[in-house]
Amino acid sequence: MGFSCGFIGLPNVGKSTLFNALTKAGVEAVNFPFCTIEPNTGIVPVPDPRLAVLAKMHKSKKIVPAVMKFIDIAGLVGGASKGQGLGNKFLGHIRNVDAIAHVVRLFEDENIAYVSGKLDPVEDMETVLTELALADLEIIERRIAKTEKNTRTGDKAALKELVMLNEFFKNLSEGTNIDVSDPITASFTKELGLISTMPAFICANIDEKSILDTEDIISTHPLNKFASKHNMEIIPVCAKLEEEITQLSSEEAEEFMKEMSLKESGLSRIIKTGYRLLNYITFLTTGEDETRAWTITKGTFAPQAAGKIHTDMERGFIRMEVISYEDIVQYGSETEAKNHGKMRIEGKDYVMNDGDVVHVRFSV
Repeated sequence: MGFSCGFIGLPNVGKSTLFNALTKAGVEAVNFPFCTIEPNTGIVPVPDPRLAVLAKMHKSKKIVPAVMKFIDIAGLVGGASKGQGLGNKFLGHIRNVDAIAHVVRLFEDENIAYVSGKLDPVEDMETVLTELALADLEIIERRIAKTEKNTRTGDKAALKELVMLNEFFKNLSEGTNIDVSDPITASFTKELGLISTMPAFICANIDEKSILDTEDIISTHPLNKFASKHNMEIIPVCAKLEEEITQLSSEEAEEFMKEMSLKESGLSRIIKTGYRLLNYITFLTTGEDETRAWTITKGTFAPQAAGKIHTDMERGFIRMEVISYEDIVQYGSETEAKNHGKMRIEGKDYVMNDGDVVHVRFSV
């Protein structure tokens, strides 16, 4: 599995339409709140042109791309943290994803109701983030009460934890972000299950006539300043157009995108953003049977990467033969890359790089 990305936002902003477009799932998407009750899930392959190149070289019988999971979560409303709308059920679904895509609506359409009464994506984002923060404050409050009991026995670890918890509570109460740049803090917020600190970005749902002016529209929109304040990237996506593209063959879709001056699909942009937020990279294996992509976290050592292929490979790891994808392409084959001294023998301390093409040697 690559990673799971949950679409969240207010009702009627286009979450289900975007989900349908990206996953070809065909779930219901109509003009009333809470069309989505239970979260819909779709698995999609991660686009990676390197696989086709390697498969052709090795005459592979099959190609196995990395995949990611999209989850279309029911629309949130103000008061969700107190049980409004789908309340805690909604919030519980969010905690099960790796990254959050906040879907907001940037287009006017009198035929699609505004749950908040008007088109204001910044206000919509503020509503959502407030509800996430309120839900997290409840979690922190409960943990503080539990930790305070442990400090009475002189537990030093509990005292350190209490300091962090009080800082978290202060930040969220004042409307500021919890800084998770420190690995210890990031690990603790993940253990707590805080939603407000999860990796997140914004999908700005625009209309078809704005597709060629997205950069100008986003750069001058108040949403841009809001996103910068919250360290979020904005990905402009036309859910309706993406849905139309999915109805076409691959050749027709490519031609259509050229006509629309679109360099890449919304799916591709969302996946790239998700991988970057989660520090994911891809290594590759190739041969006559299959060419496959494997997703790992940046900084992963060779034995742990081998364990992604099979746990026996990690336990019995001896060495890894590594050639970069770029070197294989430059010399036309693995054999020629080896002949030019581009194959490296790496041991247990090797840190994997994106695009490494590997063969693992291990003992059973």
